[in-house]
Amino acid sequence: MASTAGAKRLDGKVALITGAARGIGEATARLFCKHGAKVVIADILDKLGQQVADDLGPSWAIFVYCDVTIESDVAKAVDIAVSTFGKLDIFHNNAGIGGEPESNILQNTQTDFERVLKVNLVGYFLGTKHAARVMIPNCSGNIIMTASSAASVAGVAPHAYVCSKHGVVGLTENAATELGKYGVRVNCISPYLVDTHLTRVDYKYTDDDFKKAYTYLNGAVLTKDDVAMAALFLASDEAGYISGHNLLVDGGFSISKSI
Repeated sequence: MASTAGAKRLDGKVALITGAARGIGEATARLFCKHGAKVVIADILDKLGQQVADDLGPSWAIFVYCDVTIESDVAKAVDIAVSTFGKLDIFHNNAGIGGEPESNILQNTQTDFERVLKVNLVGYFLGTKHAARVMIPNCSGNIIMTASSAASVAGVAPHAYVCSKHGVVGLTENAATELGKYGVRVNCISPYLVDTHLTRVDYKYTDDDFKKAYTYLNGAVLTKDDVAMAALFLASDEAGYISGHNLLVDGGFSISKSI
């Protein structure tokens, strides 16, 4: 089998990534471009998103304002991807929020619960729907979703976040079952704790908290780039017969908690 080392694994592909102005989405956008893909940076963070697109260059990336909870925004982002680059091969549902860090259900509010599900799950439904709209006629496509190891282990995150990520895994499996007959693959990635704006701001993690968290691979730290590499694999032809899969990127965290 020929080695793919140094090869551009997404050469000629077009990808749209939500929540790509920073964090995992930004790391994935940069890696996809490095591997030959044209990328649409979709986010509500105008300045940061445009900075990423400018840094990658107009031949490789554009920024599109997109609130994933508004269907017309999602539809427009998909249409712009197609009109700008001629097609859409990869849609990465990645935008997400943590919500209230409070894990006590008596302290959780209905407003926050609904807000988290609207971004983390309804947003992914809309992204999947409009990606499928343009992928089905081409009988090919690749939809990736960012779930979480919190969908595999109970008691590690607030209720709203956990429920949203369980929903993402369910949406992945259901969409994969439906869209497979059109040649569209659907998978999700479930990372363990990553040092991002969400964990720092929403969950109030400190440097000490992160140091204590990485005990599953002899202290190896999970980074945004590690998660981006998992997305690259699922987006590439190397994963051509993988669909409906939840790829855990957690260093063994999930299985250690289930023993």
